[in-house]
Amino acid sequence: MTWAALWPLLWQATLETLWMVVPSALTAQLLGTALGVALTLSRPGGLHPHAPLFRLLDAAVNVGRSLPFIILLVLLIPFTRLLTGTSIGSTAAIVPLTVAAIPFVARLVDGALQGVPVGVAEAARAMGATTAQTVTRVLLPEARPALIQAFTVMAVSLIGYSAMAGAIGGGGLGDLAIRYGYQRFETGVMTATVLALLLLVQGVQWAGDRAAARADHR
Repeated sequence: MTWAALWPLLWQATLETLWMVVPSALTAQLLGTALGVALTLSRPGGLHPHAPLFRLLDAAVNVGRSLPFIILLVLLIPFTRLLTGTSIGSTAAIVPLTVAAIPFVARLVDGALQGVPVGVAEAARAMGATTAQTVTRVLLPEARPALIQAFTVMAVSLIGYSAMAGAIGGGGLGDLAIRYGYQRFETGVMTATVLALLLLVQGVQWAGDRAAARADHR
């Protein structure tokens, strides 16, 4: 395949990959952060320890993280079809990508918040701050660099997941690599797809590292 013929396909596939990854990353970050905060608050020694709730949330996160993404794709087909009206295509792939990323983000957020010195939150509570104020004005701001790094790791993982989604009709760079690079033995297409994925990953990682460095005022 000539470059003139490949470029439109590669550009369209890249846009489809971004369409899958960006909404999934933002939604998963929002919901995963809420779940991670709940884990931190309810764990033993947290601001509001609640052993039954913590065990339930912890088990749910562990189960969610243990499911291979390709299996999750298949399991969520009825739910995906219910939400989007179809189980194939880039828009449909957003659903399993988001679901897969939520427990991953929750665990990363929980770890980031655990890294905040205990005395910082205790000082805020001693000054009369509510739990919501302690979380939004103390814990999350103090953990901002780690949270940015967590978001970066999650976004990079979603790029890889999106390529896997392409293998079963999700569109994007993975679909391009399978349909042209593998099934039609187009080595040039496979090479270009791999390079595009590498550039995406490196770009996200670079931006995340820069943002985390700027947020770290230590």
